[in-house]
Amino acid sequence: MIYGKLVVKTRLQLQGELSRIDSNSPRPYRNVPQAFWVILKNEGPFALQKGLGAAYMYQTMLNGFRVGLYEPIKEGVSYLVNGPNNQNANTLLVGLVAGNISGILGAAAGSPFYLVKTRLQSYSTFAAIGHQHKYTGTFQGLRHIYREGGVKGLYQGVSAACLRVGTGSPIQLVSYDLCKKYFGNHFGGSNGPDNGFKTHLASSIVSSLFLVVAMNPFDVISTRMYNQKKDPITHKGLLYDNLFDCIVKTARTEKLRGFYKGLFAHYLRVGPHTILIASLLSSVLMSIIKSQNLIKEILITTITTLEVPNPLLSAGSNKKKPSAGVEPATF
Repeated sequence: MIYGKLVVKTRLQLQGELSRIDSNSPRPYRNVPQAFWVILKNEGPFALQKGLGAAYMYQTMLNGFRVGLYEPIKEGVSYLVNGPNNQNANTLLVGLVAGNISGILGAAAGSPFYLVKTRLQSYSTFAAIGHQHKYTGTFQGLRHIYREGGVKGLYQGVSAACLRVGTGSPIQLVSYDLCKKYFGNHFGGSNGPDNGFKTHLASSIVSSLFLVVAMNPFDVISTRMYNQKKDPITHKGLLYDNLFDCIVKTARTEKLRGFYKGLFAHYLRVGPHTILIASLLSSVLMSIIKSQNLIKEILITTITTLEVPNPLLSAGSNKKKPSAGVEPATF
């Protein structure tokens, strides 16, 4: 159900591509519930799972870099910006920069899978929306793209993807962090900030709203850059020359509304995803902290039992002291 909203979002974003709102271009999808029902009725339940394998691999690559590198990059950026003695200053700026860098790295790493995912989702036997790429699966699609355009073809639209995630990632990570602190204090009591499900839920709902409003315009551009057909000879896009050209043409023909196609479907997808990722990451971090504390306790117990001096606590204690009544040698 959650993934099916991505299929709906992709088709809503491609529907009426470069057509004015009042044009006679076919628009089989009116809104998210109706689009969901139309696809289910005419193409079956499996149509709502198109590109699932590619989406899984993309999310693995994206979040492996984006979430996994966020904290290390944030520490490095904080050290460069604030110096070693003032790590807590400019936390918002540091978080935005770290989120941007980790997001761009993740988007670039997973771009080929997002390319195939978009094309698999847009293909329809009922209503052709956008250019139709007839792939039988993820790896067949990757092979087909590679045969036509090589490695460069696999990275078609990567600039739009980097802009999309580079914008959305810092907003999501920083806004979630700020919301978690606020709701943690709000729901917490005398025992300190709350770190339970309700804090994660409230933080995810609010931060997801910030995310989709900021990222949806670039999500539309990314979808269209990925889905457009390339000229087999020149290998240039038949609709858009580059990222900037796509933005200009979309704004000129569809105005601001064109950049927010599929917004509601986007939000319905991002909200649950944020809850799952944030809760899982929090659980993993708590497990790591507990494991570290357990290891420390075991080491301390072992050192105490064996009466082995802790080298950190006994620094400088290994110097021989002169015996009582004996003057130390002087040179």
